[in-house]
Amino acid sequence: DLQRGKYFEEFEVGMSFTSPGRTVTESDIVSFAGLSGDFTQIHTDVEFSQGTVVGQRVAHGLLGLAIVSGLAVRTGVLEGTVIAFREIVDWKFVKPIFIGDTVHVVQKVLEVKPLPRLGGGAVNIELRLINQHDDVVMKGVWKVLVASSPE
Repeated sequence: DLQRGKYFEEFEVGMSFTSPGRTVTESDIVSFAGLSGDFTQIHTDVEFSQGTVVGQRVAHGLLGLAIVSGLAVRTGVLEGTVIAFREIVDWKFVKPIFIGDTVHVVQKVLEVKPLPRLGGGAVNIELRLINQHDDVVMKGVWKVLVASSPE
């Protein structure tokens, strides 16, 4: 049985899952700039970024969002049971992510809604990306569709 994740019926409001950490590197930012085509100076130009409010290069907000997704997957909670990533219900970019920051994700189940016609249900999950100083750098709510347990 390859299913490691939780089936819809196993999710309960209030459950929490914490991911491993990951250090954001200069290579991550350069690679994401190339992938996305976003070479905005605050991300890619050391001299320019030194003159900004934050004083250094920062990771792209959408790179942070992608890292959240990857770290959430690393918890294994949805491995083999997720049907679809349905919606970003809410998202806020709270603080900058700098090169060298080590971040992890804390997920908390907010709501579960059975959707029998889809063979599972919707789970609303709050996600918080937290750096090594215990600062929340991003947060929001995602809706995922999760398979029901086989009969």
